[in-house]
Order: sequence, then C-alpha cells, then structure tokens
Amino acid sequence: MRTVGLITEYNPFHNGHLHHLQQSLKVADADVAVAVMSGHFLQRGEPALVDKWLRTEMALAAGVDVVIELPLPWACSSAPDFARGGVQALTALGGVDVLCFGSEAGELTPLQRCAEVLFQQAAEIGKQTAALLRDGINYPQARAKVLAERLADDGVSETLASPNNILGIEYLKALRLTGSNIRPLTIQRVGAGFHQTTVGQGGIASATGIRKMLAEGQPINGLIPPPALAALQAALSTGQKFSVERYFALLLGQIFRDPKELSTCWLVDSGIENRLLAVAEQANDLEGLISGTKSRQLTRTRIQRMLVAILLGIRKSAAASLLAAGPRYLHLLGVSEKGQQLLAASRKQRSIPLVQNFSRVNSSLKRFYGVDSNRHNLALQQLDLELRATKLYTLLLKNWPGGKRNRDFYEEIKKGSS
Repeated sequence: MRTVGLITEYNPFHNGHLHHLQQSLKVADADVAVAVMSGHFLQRGEPALVDKWLRTEMALAAGVDVVIELPLPWACSSAPDFARGGVQALTALGGVDVLCFGSEAGELTPLQRCAEVLFQQAAEIGKQTAALLRDGINYPQARAKVLAERLADDGVSETLASPNNILGIEYLKALRLTGSNIRPLTIQRVGAGFHQTTVGQGGIASATGIRKMLAEGQPINGLIPPPALAALQAALSTGQKFSVERYFALLLGQIFRDPKELSTCWLVDSGIENRLLAVAEQANDLEGLISGTKSRQLTRTRIQRMLVAILLGIRKSAAASLLAAGPRYLHLLGVSEKGQQLLAASRKQRSIPLVQNFSRVNSSLKRFYGVDSNRHNLALQQLDLELRATKLYTLLLKNWPGGKRNRDFYEEIKKGSS
C-alpha cells in the first residue's frame, strides 16, 4: 500500500486542493493519501473559517484517506517550523512513502538548491539575516536577500517571491534536518495565486478568495467539490463559522487583562507589547489592531501569529520546548476504510502515540512515556495547549449551538467511505 503525505490547512477545501490531492496520488503512484492538517488556528496567524472536524469531513468527502491534526504551536509558526512539524508528523505516523506539495516552480531542482544552501550554511545565513533585521528589514526579505547573494541570484529572487515555493524549500530542508526517509515530490500549482481573490484557470480560486466571497455574500458554487460544499454550506447556514468581531473582543480582553504578562507570550519581542497596548486602546476593529501594530521589521503575518499566541496564552518557554522536541503525539481526526488499513499496517512503525480516544489520552501518554519524564511533561503541555485552543475556538463562532466546549473529548472520528 503506497502512501502519499500532504501538509495542509483546507481553509476551506476547494478545487485547487482537489487538484493537488489527485495529482499527488498520480505522480506518487499512491493508493492512500494522508493529510496533516492545521487545527483551529493556522499558519498565517488566523482562526480557521470552520472547525477542524468540519474541514476533516470536507477532506474525506473529496478523497483524502487519513486526516491527522498538525499540533500547536507548529500550526501557527513561520514556514520553517510549520514545515518541520508537518514532516515530523508524517514521519512519526509511519507508512508514508512520499511527501507531495504544490509549488509555483513545479519542479524540485531550484527548490532543492535553495534548501541545500539553507541546510549547509545555516549558521552563516542566520548571522547575515540577523544583521539585516537590525537594519530594519523584515525576516522574509532579509533571508531572501542573503540567499540570493549566496546563489548569485540565478532566479532565487523570483523563486523566493512565491509563498508555495518558500514552503516547498522548507519541506525539503525539514526532510534533511529530521533525517526522514520520506521522498519529496512537487506538482505545479494551478489556478489563482495564494493571495489572489479572483477565480483562476479551471475554476480554481484560492482559499483567501473563497473566504472573501463568503464574507461578501457571493456564491461559491463550482469552486468547491460538491460533496465538500454540502458539508460547508450546512455549517455556514447555522452560523458555525469564525466571527472576526468575537475574535477582536476576546483579544482585547486578553491584552487588557494583565499587560505585564504580555511580554511572556510567545512572539512578543523587542518591546512590541507597548505598541500593541497603545494601539489596542483606540482600535475599533481587528484590522485596525493589526495594521496599527505592524512595523517595518515585522510582517503582518508575524503580528497575526503573535495575537494568536496572546489569545491562547502560549508562553515563550512552552513554545520553545515543544518546537525543539517535536510533536509528542498525533490526533486522528478522520479516516476512510483504506486509511484504517494503512494505520493498522503501519502501527509498529509509529514513533509517537496516535490518539483516537481522548477519554484515555492521559493514560495513553503516561503508558508510552512513563510518569514524570521530560517527554511526558512535554506531551502534557501539547495536550493542554490543544484542548485550550478547541475551547477558545468555540467562543469565536458566530453561533455556538451549545454542548460541551471541550470537544476533543466528545467528537467522534470522522469516517470516509473510500
């Protein structure tokens, strides 16, 4: 049973994701597709449009066989840590032969050249990048400049201007760093660009564009595979979607609750908490809070990730420990019949626990790691963070239907039919 791995967000699942899934199965000559998917908070520092179980249903309906949650804080990290977390999760699950990602380049060679330089010259590139940061250049621009100089440009600037190329480079680097045996493949990204809000070739719009259409009340028929669209529309019709107004209000509550604690939160550095507090005093909406806090050195995305960290109360020490150690367990969100066969066949290759029933999660982690070991404590930190994220996400929905907010303990694993 040959298996291809995908690192995803599906916010929401759309025709571009279907193309990626189908082409990945084809080029990898695979029978099974495993998606490692971000949970309720995403790589660009945004809450998901709809919850992780609904997005799992959409993925399964479109043909994905296994959906594993990409743990926090990797899901809300910059490209290097996001990519490394995804690669570590696929490797730890066992049984995954190939990682296939979409890229603007559409071929591995230029991406591998960049990844190899980043891997081999990490220390020198880090020093040069840090020097440029002190000059007021933001991180993505600084690293692109350093890399272009080391490779005599040779198309590097164009390669690093594309978001999926950047992620692809980080996937390749992560495979090297972790010593994973998973083989990389890439396919050409088609349709609308990552940030474009118009519909591209083949009726493929970006997730950003689809969310914008939904916010403006425009129809999205034809942009999402029919089985996935039905699940999404059912949730949207009852208000089971992210509310930016609720998010803004909760953020202000956290910011004002104890200003002295802000500096202990992950990604709150260089006195940015003072600027954030000043802006929060007058901001009328989320956009005002983000744009007012943004500076020349910090990208909008970095500010958004910082706000997620503040909302979730992610401490610098906890994030640093977890990111250094790698995921301590995996959470199974959904599986098809073929996916169940894969999980059964790869059980002995698994290097960390796969949690399927949260009623037994504490005993499972204790049995796997031993009581009071450092690895057990890290697993409990990851668990606490993810349970907190689920409960807080219920407060961000436009309409909460009621019931237990600690949904990880009560939601059943979603089942696919393939």
